[in-house]
Amino acid sequence: MTRVAVVTGGTRGIGRAICQQLKADGLRVAAFYAGNDEAARACREELDILALKCDVAESLECRSALKEVEELLGPIDVLVNNAGVTHDMALHKMEDAAWDQVIRVDLSGLYNMTRPVIGGMRERGHGRIVNIASINGQKGQFGQTNYAAAKAGVIGFTKALALETARKGITVNAVAPGYIDTDMVAHVPAEVLTHIKADIPVGRLGQPEEVARCVAFLAAEGQGFITGATLTINGGQYMV
Repeated sequence: MTRVAVVTGGTRGIGRAICQQLKADGLRVAAFYAGNDEAARACREELDILALKCDVAESLECRSALKEVEELLGPIDVLVNNAGVTHDMALHKMEDAAWDQVIRVDLSGLYNMTRPVIGGMRERGHGRIVNIASINGQKGQFGQTNYAAAKAGVIGFTKALALETARKGITVNAVAPGYIDTDMVAHVPAEVLTHIKADIPVGRLGQPEEVARCVAFLAAEGQGFITGATLTINGGQYMV
């Protein structure tokens, strides 16, 4: 039976590359997105996948969208929690809304997406969950106390859930990208990006497709002995 995958934040950047890779690997793929209808339409047409609007910060929206996927495609075998936002500023200048938005999307979104599917995976005795963390959740970053806290939380969530599901045929892993050539990084000021590139030993930004191949590796049906791991893909910028 063809496996079914859901990828949050799946219509642009890293998420779109993940959807494309999983589709190429033979999975039926649903991409969740928050608001860019044009990117979603392009995904549907160019990748021939399902694209559903869903704010991962809203629990009821997640449950409704996941139910629709199961009705249209079948039980969910692979969940990739990729959706994320940034709202950068030093903590002494940060307002509550900037903290709350990043934590709700980047961290609480994992719970909102994973809780509705974990029961079915346990019953079927198989599942793959891959959570997208970040280099800055591992080492911290000036002006990103909210984002770094959320992404460090992603890694902790991954390890704890991996322990809970290890004997149920479900693996839970994280991928921690460094600076990848996406729209999010494109908004970094040019002079800052120049310094960032200088700190990357391989001398360049990563490509979304490189992250996608890591996710596909961890999501593979036969990859049952890797769980609770965080796979870093950062060009050597931070070595764990």
